[in-house]
Amino acid sequence: MALVKYNNNSISAITAASSLPTGAMTLIKEITASSDGTIDFVDGTSDVVLDSTYPIYLFKFINAHASNDDVVFQFQGNASGGSGFNETITSAGFDTYHKEDDSSATLRYLTGGDQAQGTSYQTLATSETENDASLSGYLYLFNPSSTTFVKHFMSRTQDTHGSTSADSYYGGYFNTTSAIDEISFKFASGNIDAGTFKLYGIKDS
Repeated sequence: MALVKYNNNSISAITAASSLPTGAMTLIKEITASSDGTIDFVDGTSDVVLDSTYPIYLFKFINAHASNDDVVFQFQGNASGGSGFNETITSAGFDTYHKEDDSSATLRYLTGGDQAQGTSYQTLATSETENDASLSGYLYLFNPSSTTFVKHFMSRTQDTHGSTSADSYYGGYFNTTSAIDEISFKFASGNIDAGTFKLYGIKDS
C-alpha cells in the first residue's frame, strides 16, 4: 500500500470544503436566567426556531438554581395558537438517589411526578437553595410540528436536594395533534435565580 504524502502545495490547492460534515446539532438559542419566573422558548420570538425546521429539539439546562427551598423543576408546552401552557400530558418517571452520609440509596418510581391526562406543568426534578445546590440535565422533544401524531418527550436530570444526589428520568407525550411551538421551564414556586438554558435543533440522521 503506497503512502500518500501531502505538502504545502497540496493543501493550498484545496479551494472548497463543502463536502465536510457540518454536524447534526445546531445551537438555536441560549438564555441566561437571572431571577426569572419562567424561561420560555417561543417559536418566531427572539430568534427561537421551534417548528418543522428540525424533527428533534434538545433543551439543556445547566446549573439551574432555585430561589425557594426544595422545589420541583417543571416544564410545559403550548400548542400553536393556544392561550397558555396547559397542554394535556401523560407521563411516567423514576429516579435513583444516594445521600451524602450513605444512610440511604434507592431506585424508585416517582408517583408524585407522573400525569394521566393532566394539564399541569410536568415535573422534571427537585432542587433546593443551598449556595452550592443546582440541577442540570436535558429534555428531548420529538417532531413538535406534527399535526398527525402526539408529541413525545423524554428527560434526564441530575439534581441536589437534602444532601442527596438524585438522577431523575421522565418520559411522556403531549396528547395533541396540534403543533407545539412554545416550551416553558420554571420552578413550582419562586424564581429561577440562575442557570443557562440552551435550545438545539437536531437534523435527521
